[in-house]
Amino acid sequence: MKSIVFFLLALSILSGNAQNDGWHISTNQNTDYTGVVVSNGQLGILPSHKVFKTRQVIMNNVYDKESPLGVSRILLGIHFQNIKVEIDGELVTDNNISNWIQTLNMKEAAFTTQFDFKNKAHIEYTMYALRNVPHAGYLDVQIVAKSNIKVKATASIETPKEYDNPNSTFRVLRDLETTMPILQTVAKSRLGRHIVAASGTFIWHDINSTREHLRPNLVHNKVSEYNNQLSFEKAVKKGDDLEFAWTAAQTSTQNFSDPQSESERFVIFNLLTPREDLLNQHKALWEKLWEGDIIIEGDLQSQQDVRLALYHLYAFGRGDNNLSIAPMGLSSQNYNGHIFWDTELWMYPPLLLLNQDIARSLVNYRSDRLDKAKQKAINFGYKGAMFPWESDDTGEEATPAWALTGTFEHHITADVGIAFWNYYRVTKNKAWLAERGYPMLEAIAEYWVSRSTKNEDGSYSIKNVVGANEFAPNVDDNAFTNGAAITALQFANLASKTLGYGENPTWKTVADNIKIHRFPDGTTMEHSKYAGDLIKQADVNLLSYPLNIINDKQTILKDLRYYEPKLAEQGPAMGKSVFAVIYARLGDANSAFRLFKESYEPNKRAPFGALSETATSTHPYFATGAGGMLQTVLFGFGGLHVTENGIEQINPILPKAWKSLTITGVGPLKKTYTVN
Repeated sequence: MKSIVFFLLALSILSGNAQNDGWHISTNQNTDYTGVVVSNGQLGILPSHKVFKTRQVIMNNVYDKESPLGVSRILLGIHFQNIKVEIDGELVTDNNISNWIQTLNMKEAAFTTQFDFKNKAHIEYTMYALRNVPHAGYLDVQIVAKSNIKVKATASIETPKEYDNPNSTFRVLRDLETTMPILQTVAKSRLGRHIVAASGTFIWHDINSTREHLRPNLVHNKVSEYNNQLSFEKAVKKGDDLEFAWTAAQTSTQNFSDPQSESERFVIFNLLTPREDLLNQHKALWEKLWEGDIIIEGDLQSQQDVRLALYHLYAFGRGDNNLSIAPMGLSSQNYNGHIFWDTELWMYPPLLLLNQDIARSLVNYRSDRLDKAKQKAINFGYKGAMFPWESDDTGEEATPAWALTGTFEHHITADVGIAFWNYYRVTKNKAWLAERGYPMLEAIAEYWVSRSTKNEDGSYSIKNVVGANEFAPNVDDNAFTNGAAITALQFANLASKTLGYGENPTWKTVADNIKIHRFPDGTTMEHSKYAGDLIKQADVNLLSYPLNIINDKQTILKDLRYYEPKLAEQGPAMGKSVFAVIYARLGDANSAFRLFKESYEPNKRAPFGALSETATSTHPYFATGAGGMLQTVLFGFGGLHVTENGIEQINPILPKAWKSLTITGVGPLKKTYTVN
C-alpha cells in the first residue's frame, strides 16, 4: 500500500501552479485549466481535469476531409481511455473528492492524478501513451481503501458523433486456458476514407487473472453503438489496495489493412505482458530519448519550461515511422494536423542536435513525398520539386484554397532543402545523402532556377510570393524567400561535390545573383516595396540566423533594431526566439534573455505551462514555439553551430539568472557541452 502520509506531505507544499523539480510539474488548480498531452509519436492522448476522463485522442497521419468541400483534417480518434468508478454505489465525481492533484512526470512521460474520495478511499491513476506499443494507451489505477468498500469500475469506448456506422461488441477470445476479454468498436471516419478500430480490456496485475475463473466477473453494457462499456465489481477491505489497469489500442486503415484485428492484438499483447515489463520498456525508451537533454542550474522555472518544450518534441516524434510533426503536434486538430515549415525551420534544428533518429524521420517524411512535389512543380509550370505549404499523408497541397499561403508561400521548398543538407552535415551519412539527400537537393535546386527571373542587369528576382511575414502577400524579392533559395542552391552544390558530381554552374550563377534589397542606410528590406509596415514574424532577421547570409555585425544590428519594434503583438512566438539567438551570438546576454522570456512566457497557459501559439490565443500545445525557445538555448546561449565540420561550439554565453547550462547527447557521438 502506498503511503498516504507521503501524499499529504506532498500536498502541503503545493500551490495553484506548483513546482516540484526539473522533471515534474504538479498542480491542484482545476479551473482555468489547459492539459498537457501524453503522446508517443503515433497517438496523442489529452488528459482532462475531470476525474478519470480524457478530452480527446489524436492519431498521427490519419486524415479525412473536414467537410465534403473542405480539405483534409487529422482525425479525432475514438475515445478509448475513459473510465468511471463507483464506491459503495456512489459515482466518484469532481464534486465529492478532495486533495486533488495532477503531476506530469516528463522523465517517464507519465501523467498522474490522485485524490481522496470522502473518508473511504485514496485513488491514484497514471496515464501513459506507450512508447513501446505506439498504437496503445495504458491507464494504471490504484484504489487504497480507508474503510471496507465495494468498488465498481466501468471503462468505455466512446465514438465521436462525426463517425459513421460504428459496430460495438464484446468478445472473449480463447487460446487453451487463456481467456482474453475484448471490448471493441469499429467505425468509419467522417467521410468514409478510413475504418478506425478501438479495442480495450481490463488487466489485473497477476497475469493468471487473465483466466476466467480468477478475475472479477465482467459485465458488458452497450449503451449505444457510440458508447460501449465494460465493468466489474470488487470488494476491498480497509487497508487493502485494488490495483488494475485499463489498456486500449486504436488503429486505422492508414496503417493496417485489418485494423480491427490489429487493435485486438495490441490489447492482447499488453494484457499478457506483466505490468512491470511493459512499463519498464516504455520508461527505458524515454530514458534513451533523454540522453539528449538540457540542464539549467540556478533557474528552476527556466529548467521546467525548457524541458517541457523538449518533452513535447520527443512526445510528438518517432525515429521509426518517417512521419513529421504538425504545429500543434498530437495535442489537437488545429491547423488540421498538417505539416508546415514549422517543422523544418523551428522544431527540426533542436531534434537534429539531440536526436538524429527523430530528425531522420522528419526529413524522410519529405523524401517519401518527393514525387508529389515534382508533380506540383509541373502543374505550376516549374521544374524540379515544389513542396506544398500544408502537407498531409498524400504529399499534395492541403491548404484551404482561400488561403494565399498555399498558392504563394514558396520558401517551404527551400526550407526542406536546408534541413536535408543540415542532416548530412551532422550525421555525415553519405549513403543517406546518395539515396535520399541529393535527389531532394537536386530537385529543389532545379525548382529555384526555374522559379527565378533574370533581370536586365544580370541579377535574379523571385516574384509574387508570400514570405515568412504573411502580412505582406504577393510581393517580389522577399528577403527570407530569396535568402532561403540562395542557401538551398548553395547546399545543393555542396552535396553534388561531396558525391563527386562536381559543381553545377547554373545553380551557382543563380545563387550568386539573387537580389536582396536594402534601404539607403544599409538596413535589409523585407521585400522590394517594403515601407516599414508591421510584420507578423521574423523574416529579414532569418538571413542572419539560421541562414548566415548576413554575417557582418553592423548589418545584423541594424536589422535587429529596425525589425524588433515592428513585430506584431498577435504574431506567433518564434519571432522573438530568432532575435534572442542573434543577440546571444553577438554576446548580448541581457537582450537575448529578455527576448527568450518574451518569446514564450506570455504564451504559457495554466496550470502546467503549455504553450499557445500567441499571447492572446488559447490553442496549445504550440510545438513550433517550443522549437523556437529551444533554439535560443542551444544555438544562442549554448553557442552550438551546424557547420560543414558538423556541430561546433562557438562563443557560448550564459544569462545572469543561470549558474550553468549543460547540453547532453549532442550529435552522433552524444557529446556534452557545458557553459559556466
